[in-house]
Amino acid sequence: MFKIDTRERFHAITMTGPILAANMTAEMEKCLLPLLEKEVKNVVLSLRNIVSVDVAAAESLVKLQQIFYEANASFIICEIHPNAEQQLDESNLLELMNNTPTQSEAWDIVQMEEIEREMMNEEGSEE
Repeated sequence: MFKIDTRERFHAITMTGPILAANMTAEMEKCLLPLLEKEVKNVVLSLRNIVSVDVAAAESLVKLQQIFYEANASFIICEIHPNAEQQLDESNLLELMNNTPTQSEAWDIVQMEEIEREMMNEEGSEE
């Protein structure tokens, strides 16, 4: 279903595809949510191999992304296959996703968000 490669500041997860269906989302959540308990919490999810995404699976990705952000962790979706991107756009879910064309850009966003969180924590402790 997917391959996880843990890097210094994020887990690079590549979905193996070609379809991301609703019945796969429970297993995906079961694998991704425990990452929030680890030192490296951030996730970069590549959908380059996913040609088709059903609406329920896309909604689950949006929900997962929200859970990660509420836990002060990044969840970036990258390399969305053009067919899947069109499906996400048509279901009005693409605009809810933090996504980038490349994994390199996703890594940049993770770094920026970590800096923002550090700055917010510093400001909060100064008050």
